[in-house]
Amino acid sequence: MDLSLNDTQQLIQDSAKDFMRGSCERDVLLKFDRGPLTIMDKHWQQMSEMGWAGMAIPEEFGGSGNSLTDVAVLFEELGTGPVPGPLFTSAVLCARIIMEAGSAAQKKALLPGIASGKRIFSLAYTEVQYGWSPERIKMKAKKSGSDYVLSGTKLFIEDAQYATDLLVVAGVEGGAGLSVFRVDAKAAGVSVRPLTGFMVGQAEVILKDVKVAAADAMLNTGDQLARGLVQATPILCAYKVGGCKRVYEMSLAYAGERKQFNTVIGRFPRVQDHLINAVNALDAARWTTYEALWKLDSNMDDAAGSVHVAKAVSSESYVRATDMAHEVHAGMGVLREYGLTLHTKMSRSLYHTLGSPREHHRLLEHALKLVA
Repeated sequence: MDLSLNDTQQLIQDSAKDFMRGSCERDVLLKFDRGPLTIMDKHWQQMSEMGWAGMAIPEEFGGSGNSLTDVAVLFEELGTGPVPGPLFTSAVLCARIIMEAGSAAQKKALLPGIASGKRIFSLAYTEVQYGWSPERIKMKAKKSGSDYVLSGTKLFIEDAQYATDLLVVAGVEGGAGLSVFRVDAKAAGVSVRPLTGFMVGQAEVILKDVKVAAADAMLNTGDQLARGLVQATPILCAYKVGGCKRVYEMSLAYAGERKQFNTVIGRFPRVQDHLINAVNALDAARWTTYEALWKLDSNMDDAAGSVHVAKAVSSESYVRATDMAHEVHAGMGVLREYGLTLHTKMSRSLYHTLGSPREHHRLLEHALKLVA
């Protein structure tokens, strides 16, 4: 496996770095942290105009049809911010689910809007009994003539406050398996409440007798939904790789500047231990993530197993890298204006998103046929 970038990926990385330097400096990121919706003032339009919302979508549906590795290069740079917002949830996660589970008519109707950035999708999957395994989904869609009615609560939903549309995952009364329903985020009976505090970009979504037309239902698509989740997961892992990289770089720079006892603290063995732990976490996340991406882009049979490894490792690595960064920075690291706490919050907020390490360990056992 070669981690060097090709010409296309180098251009993607360069454009993302220019965006970060010009539009997402620390003060801007702190502003996003205080008011998440401010990213929609101009930054979302910038990202859409650069074609980022269409990278994971085929050309026939208005996208640019990039490989998953191409998309990951972009998200690794965005993770160094970390830049919040609906780009991953809408343009990668929901787009890949629609590609897998949607009919030809649904793809034609929905994907071009996502690719242009004019429509923003959020996946309403998890519920009060939080978890990403299918058995945790208790919501049932009731049949109403040829249409359906949804009622219930979805919790810890990523980026729902930005959404024009929701992909709601539920069973159908009297049926087996899971289905996906497209719901207008402004429809009667839909309410979205952002969850404030330590979490980043998450919300509670309540549906009360929400009517869904048959044309917006993707029925009995549990297997396709699972494939979409597998394809999107390593892109989120790449975002975490970027976070690991940034907190390590911040720690290395600080250790070379901060002095105690007339000596830079980077000379102290215990500080060096923290830096080594941080770079080890970064390398573990990077190698497992890009192996998974390489296998998916190459259509390898064992790609899913590598995705589960990458998700478990990157979630734990991002938390560990931020912990080590706080050890190096001591009191300086807790100052909001310094910027390290943005990564602290993000690493915890995304730890369980698309499945906790424990869930992915279990899924890996299935992928390796160790569990019947």
